[in-house]
Amino acid sequence: MIGIVYGEGTRQMDDEIVISLSNVSKCFRRYGKPIDRLKEALLSKKDMAEEFWVLNDLNLEVKRGETLGIIGQNGSGKSTLLQMIAGTMQPTKGSLKVRGQVSALLELGSGFNPEFTGRQNVFFNGRILGLSHKEIENRFDTIAAFADIGEYIDHPVKTYSSGMYVRLAFSVAVHVDSEVLIIDEALAVGDVMFQHRCMRKIKSLMSSGITTLFVSHDSNAVRALCSRAIMLDEGRIFATGHPDQVMNQYLKKITDLEICRADKDSSTEELSSQPSEVDSVFRHSSISPHEEALLKSRTRFNLDPLSNRGNGKADITGIIILENSGNWAGPVPIVPFNERITIIVRVHILKAMSSALVGFLMKDKNGYDILGINTYEEKFKLESLQVDEQIDVSFQLKVPVRPGAYGLSVAIAETDASVTSLWLDNVVTLQVLAPKNGKTIHGMVDIPVEVQCYRRLNRLQVEPVLHQ
Repeated sequence: MIGIVYGEGTRQMDDEIVISLSNVSKCFRRYGKPIDRLKEALLSKKDMAEEFWVLNDLNLEVKRGETLGIIGQNGSGKSTLLQMIAGTMQPTKGSLKVRGQVSALLELGSGFNPEFTGRQNVFFNGRILGLSHKEIENRFDTIAAFADIGEYIDHPVKTYSSGMYVRLAFSVAVHVDSEVLIIDEALAVGDVMFQHRCMRKIKSLMSSGITTLFVSHDSNAVRALCSRAIMLDEGRIFATGHPDQVMNQYLKKITDLEICRADKDSSTEELSSQPSEVDSVFRHSSISPHEEALLKSRTRFNLDPLSNRGNGKADITGIIILENSGNWAGPVPIVPFNERITIIVRVHILKAMSSALVGFLMKDKNGYDILGINTYEEKFKLESLQVDEQIDVSFQLKVPVRPGAYGLSVAIAETDASVTSLWLDNVVTLQVLAPKNGKTIHGMVDIPVEVQCYRRLNRLQVEPVLHQ
């Protein structure tokens, strides 16, 4: 049995435990200037480096056949952890044990020689990954078919596009016999069809009992592939458990950081300007929390002039989202799946309009339209809007969309002239949590479905199959 053992310790691994980390830490040495390395070498007693601890006292066990998702912000230590488990890096402290052959998709194609042809690199890289020449010969046709780069298999790799390069590298890596598979953001390679092929292959490997570590920023991929997840934060395990629970913790963490950044930016703006009308309202009256949020929400808007447009007849001065309970969902709202929310848009009329519509468009991270609602299509008329008038438009709806992050674009337009008065693009980011009942949403939205089943006894008789 091939394996990796780093660190000291006599504790035996359970037969079902394939990966074991005990108090594992990793430290890197950073130099302020390149010449400091030379000074340190010449002045052996003087340490010119600064210690930077990427991982701190990690304790983790992964069972045979388990698929573990690893999430966290950039710089949290995910890639360092994977490199140590893959054997390309050693821990500074602690004990790390891995049982079995490891196949790692870390830096696809890092072992390729650009002067060699694709065919030559398959044999070269396959030997590095532990296959014999005969084994590579037996699998070559399968590897080439999966990569699907045609005649380019016999061309030098330096002539490949980036997509062809990663196709071949991925194909070699997933056709190596291994007990442990490590995947670091590898599903983002190639075109959409190839990504689907990668997903099917990885699911096939997982179903065969391979222990898998999967790192991705794609929450849907983590939920679809993983049986358990951990979240790293500043080199420590911040959360562990079911992927839905850990992903919710991750969303809350990054949302809190966004709020802190927004508050810092807002504080900076307030310090550099005179007291605003909003501040005066707060000092002299008692207002509801969501009214306060509406008044202050303008400071958090995305005001990119390339994304926002209009003829200037109206301004959108506030946008907030309320939870089902009526409480403000926060500047970066996180809402439960398919629960009722309220979106409030505040509009200030700058020039008189005979009729207008107010609406919003919800888009996914790829920019695809998911949901679009406006007052005109809902048969709600906004007419005779006068100069300096303010209106609040409230939309109550459920959001039965797949868990993830969505951008809200909000607009007001003149209905009689079909002219946009103001369009704010991606002005609010909305996080939708996974269903509490654990249901997986396979499409973009979930719709109510009633399922019935009847057992056919003969040509004329049927009986209902009762739901268990």
